[in-house]
Amino acid sequence: MTEQKIKFAERMEQLPPYLFGMINKMKMEKRWDGDDVIDLGMGNPIDPAPGLVTEKLIEVANDPKSHRYPVAGGMKNLKREIALYYKRNYDVDLRGTDDIICTIGSKEGISHLSLALLGPGDSVLVPAPAFPIHVYAAVIAGASVIRISLHSEETFLQQIQNVCQSLYPRPKLVMLNYPHNPTGTLASKEFFSEVIRLAKKYDFMVINDFAYARITFDDYVAPSLLEIPGSQDVAVEFGSFSKSYNMAGWRLGYCVGNPHIIEGLSKIKGYYDYGIFSAIQVAGIVAMRDCEDSIQEQVEVYQKRRDVLCEGLERMGWEVETPKAGMFLWVKIPEPYVRMGSIRFAVEMMNRANVAVAPGAGFGEEGEEYLRLALVENENRIRQALKQMKRSLNDIDREIEEGTFTFEES
Repeated sequence: MTEQKIKFAERMEQLPPYLFGMINKMKMEKRWDGDDVIDLGMGNPIDPAPGLVTEKLIEVANDPKSHRYPVAGGMKNLKREIALYYKRNYDVDLRGTDDIICTIGSKEGISHLSLALLGPGDSVLVPAPAFPIHVYAAVIAGASVIRISLHSEETFLQQIQNVCQSLYPRPKLVMLNYPHNPTGTLASKEFFSEVIRLAKKYDFMVINDFAYARITFDDYVAPSLLEIPGSQDVAVEFGSFSKSYNMAGWRLGYCVGNPHIIEGLSKIKGYYDYGIFSAIQVAGIVAMRDCEDSIQEQVEVYQKRRDVLCEGLERMGWEVETPKAGMFLWVKIPEPYVRMGSIRFAVEMMNRANVAVAPGAGFGEEGEEYLRLALVENENRIRQALKQMKRSLNDIDREIEEGTFTFEES
């Protein structure tokens, strides 16, 4: 029997292998073989969702009525709760109707919104390094991506203006992500105000991925893009239940802001999906309405883990900038190990130390010399991971002295 050659669409040629998928595959294979791999690679919360949320999910799931197709754009009461949440936390007024849509997590929403807004000939400005979907949602839609390196707010804004003045046609969209994944970079209200001013001057739209809105430390409060007057004329913001309420696997998120942009997302989603399981939506209502204290408790857990990881790396001689938001550390690989590159370093730590880390190269060439380390394991596991990494690096040091370690893979 002759094997039929399968031909993919041309867009598939623009998608590199998903690096984090490779790391996760290695991790799972080692675990299947009985190795205890400590996972600092993926931002996948291991802490439970609030008990009230889980109890409500079970209750509603037991009702046969909830097994029918749900309201595609989100239940009225869930959208109302999201509007109340924005008013309570950011003093932002939302109607809770055409200016809110519920999504299957923010990643799905950003992907489908890119299909609604972008096509061949369009261009998008994206901060770099970047979470992969912020780049490849646009690529899949057929648009061109212009990566702007993260510097100071002033430099970043100047780069946006320079591109808008020199490029024709002008960029159609700026994709923001603050607090930023992977670097932890923060944005001020003044920065957001200037982005909105430029958006109106140069006629581009703005998306802010606000997934880490509530995971903030040391009394820092992350501003919402929608706090800026006039932002809803040109912008939307994505939020998620994944991190704030430990509901990553539940796949529940939302998009709020400009009604016309949300209308486009709603139209695309009407062809692609039927919405989120009703029981999950009702559980989301309970999370936003009754679980505010749970967010602060989880933040305190992440802050303790952050401090343990930062202090441990500093004792090993690494330079560490303590993040004020998010659930990751973005750290530069020290000499001489940086010479092997972030992917090779991650593989060595997996094989030698049984520790999974995310190579910075997975976020673009700007991240090549860095690692992203997640704060999902408990404090004792983080301490153990540091011990195993230090032991493995000592072994590499010895091999370098003996001449048996080569930085370039054969």
